[in-house]
Amino acid sequence: METKKPKNVFIQGAISSDFIGASIAKHQSKTSIGAHNIFLGQVRADIIDNKTVIAIDYTAYKEMANQKFDDIREATFAKFDLTCMHIYHSIGTVKAGEICLFVFVSSPRRKIVFKALEYVVEAIKADVPVFGKEIFEDQTHQWKENS
Repeated sequence: METKKPKNVFIQGAISSDFIGASIAKHQSKTSIGAHNIFLGQVRADIIDNKTVIAIDYTAYKEMANQKFDDIREATFAKFDLTCMHIYHSIGTVKAGEICLFVFVSSPRRKIVFKALEYVVEAIKADVPVFGKEIFEDQTHQWKENS
């Protein structure tokens, strides 16, 4: 039996609005879809110890992370009646105000997309080995705590 290779979900740098728009537009003509839901994770300019975060530098164990993303995708499709799902995460430096996580789900029914999206985002935060180093305006840094 042949095992499939997990899809690479990483995008170098910020996830652009053009990329997000194009991903969504692919589904607007599918008549079996009744609802879409989108989560956009954005880098915050948090103030920590009187220093402002200006960017996060994301790194990951890519092979393991892609497998975890694939596992989350499979579990979500098994649990919810979804038509499609997209998950993309940034790798590298993403400035404050830019998008670092894009999750998109579609289903025939609206209530399903709300539950499914929350399930996916919580699973990503809990299980995927993606790490962020917060960069401050004085160029010092610290490893980000999941929030």
